Amino acid sequence: MPLFWRIFLLNAVVLIGATALLLGPVTVSTPVLLTEAAVLTGGLAAMLIANGLLLRIGLAPLQRLTRAMTTTDLLRPGTRPAVGGHGEVAELITTFNTMLDRLETERAASAGRALSAQEAERHRIAQELHDEIGQTLTAVLLELKRVADRVPPAVREELHQVQETTRASLDEIRRIARRLRPGVLEELGLTSALKALANEFTGSALAVRRHIDADLPPLNRDTELVLYRVAQESLTNAARHAGARRVELTVRHTPAGVELCVRDDGRGINGAPEGAGISGMRERALLIGAGLSLGAAPDGGTEVRLNVPTSHRSH
Repeated sequence: MPLFWRIFLLNAVVLIGATALLLGPVTVSTPVLLTEAAVLTGGLAAMLIANGLLLRIGLAPLQRLTRAMTTTDLLRPGTRPAVGGHGEVAELITTFNTMLDRLETERAASAGRALSAQEAERHRIAQELHDEIGQTLTAVLLELKRVADRVPPAVREELHQVQETTRASLDEIRRIARRLRPGVLEELGLTSALKALANEFTGSALAVRRHIDADLPPLNRDTELVLYRVAQESLTNAARHAGARRVELTVRHTPAGVELCVRDDGRGINGAPEGAGISGMRERALLIGAGLSLGAAPDGGTEVRLNVPTSHRSH
């Protein structure tokens, strides 16, 4: 039955009850007696209560739909509001669920194109850093060495300092290029790339412990890249923002697929809004149908978990 007719009939029942009360044995004197006023007041209260209850029952599915609309997040796909009610209400909830399915599909497709373009741009920049700037600085180092061998000892020491500065800059450029384009991932696979990533972040201020199962199933290229980027972003957050001293990186083979867990002992999230880095991790997880959870670690700090289902392994 359409929503209009249900609300109309609910109010009609109340009005018919009011009319029956007026046409019944109850009379009103002039002036109104106390008992008559009590009967009329009680009848009015009963009609208002009945009308309110009936409307609440009839409009309850719309209230559930409103709550779903206010809490829906396309980066956290979840359960859909249950289809309840009749007529237009059920049709409205069904249409809303269909709209969410379409929006999530379109967002995943657009995010996939954006991330593919981003990876291509990273590859181009890393290539230019390695081939152009890296080679230029290498040539500068060789020229400095040639000049240093010919200058007086007093100037030679200063040239050696310039050489060390140039060498440090060259190492930094190579490190940035490796982060932009994980060549180890393409050449040696996920396990070697994650080990190299953990070693890169390990230093005097941060200790990264890693445990990677040896029996990981074969994964396609996109899945390996998502696992690597999520681990990279998690380690970057732990090193730069969380003030962590220790990080545990674990990749294990589970009955459902593969699980990546990065846990640090830093200051934690503490209700801070999610930045672009975390949003990027969520978008990458959606691309391969993985589940990403981010919250407080059992012993303090932050824990990031990425669960890749079996259906996204390569065959």
